[in-house]
This record gives sequence, structure tokens and C-alpha cells, in this order.
Amino acid sequence: MTSTFDVCAIGNALVDVIADATDDFLKTHKIAKGAMTLIDAERAAVLYDMIGPAVQISGGSAGNTVAGIASLGGKPAYMGKVKADQLGAIFRHDMHAQGVHFATPPAPEKRQSVKPVEIDRRGGAPTGRCLILVTPDAQRSMSTYLGAAIEFTAADVQPEVIRESQITYLEGYLFDPPEAKKAFRYAAKIVHETERRLSLTLSDVFCVERHRAEFLDLIKNEVDILFANQNELLALYETQDLDKAVAAAREHCAISITTRSEKGAIITRGAETVEVPAAPVARVVDTTGAGDLFAAGFLYGLTHGKTLAEAGRIGAVAAAEVISHYGPRPQVQLSKLLTAA
Repeated sequence: MTSTFDVCAIGNALVDVIADATDDFLKTHKIAKGAMTLIDAERAAVLYDMIGPAVQISGGSAGNTVAGIASLGGKPAYMGKVKADQLGAIFRHDMHAQGVHFATPPAPEKRQSVKPVEIDRRGGAPTGRCLILVTPDAQRSMSTYLGAAIEFTAADVQPEVIRESQITYLEGYLFDPPEAKKAFRYAAKIVHETERRLSLTLSDVFCVERHRAEFLDLIKNEVDILFANQNELLALYETQDLDKAVAAAREHCAISITTRSEKGAIITRGAETVEVPAAPVARVVDTTGAGDLFAAGFLYGLTHGKTLAEAGRIGAVAAAEVISHYGPRPQVQLSKLLTAA
């Protein structure tokens, strides 16, 4: 079946605000280390004022993944909600500049926001942002104000784009708003009607704990390709036995990918199991986006006829590049790295 796009991703459209922090800072401000915590506008404003110098980069988990696919030479599409404000314009520009098809209509702006996280009471929430604090051990702790991202609904799903995509990739983070859940179900319906494939990333342990039953239902009945890190998979199946969790995922979906940081990844398809080693990296600077870029490499490989091992290797190379610098998106052309590898 021919297709216009390799992957269409649906997720929270966010701008990342990345800054260094100490473990003491995390403890003082009650920030869960290594996890993503949803916050409101008021807490976002307080934290923003407290952090040191920061870098602002377009992000969002699924957004990072499609940016990686584009950097590998693939043809990705993206659906996510921003506002027609300054950060929304930056996000849209970045996606288009990176070669990602992004046509979700923005939420309208009634007036210019002054503060970075100000709520415009007359025009709705501004473009969402994720405050990412990176500790000296390269762990990232995320405090996310979703803003306009939570306004994504089934009406924003573009059926023609999904029909023209080999794989539709759903970001678990977007599962929190009720309307977004409806959008997921609608997208899944279109995927299966057109005999395409549906992929889901679990995103975060806390996200799994909030939605375990619904995730399991989605995975058992809708999902063809599941992405999770080791802790997320263990949380999903409520076990500390990784072999048992991987076996359960094998039974529930056609392909499962479990990432394990420096230990690489475990990939299953039917009776087949492939272990992919992590790619070497001179120095780990910031682990933000590692899982997103592994997914980018794997999905690129899968949609370009690669074996599981080859797709996993591409994922490992992409993940190694993104953890070697600040920011969740590649700073070099990933297709050139593959040629050199």
C-alpha cells in the first residue's frame, strides 16, 4: 500500500524550557526526579522565576520523534494543539523547517500574553511548555504546563493524513484530557479501517499509573507497536520481573520495544526476540528525548523495510546523538550519522 507519510504522530505540542538544577533544588521545590509532573499555570510561573538561565526549544515527546524521523530522511506528519501566540508560531516554524507536515489549526489568540505562563482569561491558555531541570547525573525532571495542548480533540484529527501514513504514533502523555482520549479512539478507528498500523508510547511511569486500565485495553485491542522504557513496562503489568512484563507485552501486541538506557533495548515480534545494545556516546549531557529519538529511529527503520535489529540500531544511534547535548531534538543530520556508523 502506497503512502504519503511514514509516520503520523499525535501528541502534546510543547515548547521545552531547559535549565540546570541541583538535587537540592528538586527536593526544595518538591519536583519528582526523573519523572514528568503536570502543573498548573501558577506553579509554572513560580518555577520559571526560580530556575537559572534556560534554553527554549520546541519539544513535546511525539514532536521530538517526528523531528527525528525527518532528520533521518523520513516523511513524518504531526498533529497537536498550540495557540496562535509567539511560542505557538515558534513551534509551527520549527516543525515546518525540520520537514514535518503540521497542519493542526491553532487556538486563536485574543491578546498578547505578557508573562511566559500567563493565562489569557479572554482567549484561553497559551501554548504549553515543559520546564525541564537537568541534574549533574543528566537525569531530567519535567514539570509540564499543558496550556493549549489539552484543547486537542477528535475534531483536530485529520483522517486523510492518517489514511496516508504507514503508522500512526500516539503519545501517552496526551491521554490525560478526556477529549484527547476520544481523539485517540477516533484515530485508532481510522487506522484499522485503512489496515494501517497503530503505535503507542507509554511516556511516563506516573502516566501509566493514572491510566493503567485504559492503556491495557488500548494495547490489547488496538495497538500494533508498543514503546515503553523498563520502568513503564513494569508499572503497566504491576511486576518487578522484566521477563514477565516483556512476555505479557509480546502477547498483547505485534511488536513491543522496551528501552533500558545504557543496557540497550529488547524488541519482540511473535516468537522473535532481539536485544539491541546502546550506541556509544562520549559523554551523557541530557537524557531528555532519548526514548523519543529511539522511537524515531526504530519507526524510520520499520517503515523503510529494515529488520528489527537494523531498526533498533538506528534507534540507538539517534538516541545516542540526542543525549550528547542539551535539548530533545537532533543537532546534526541523523541520516549522515547512519552513513558514518
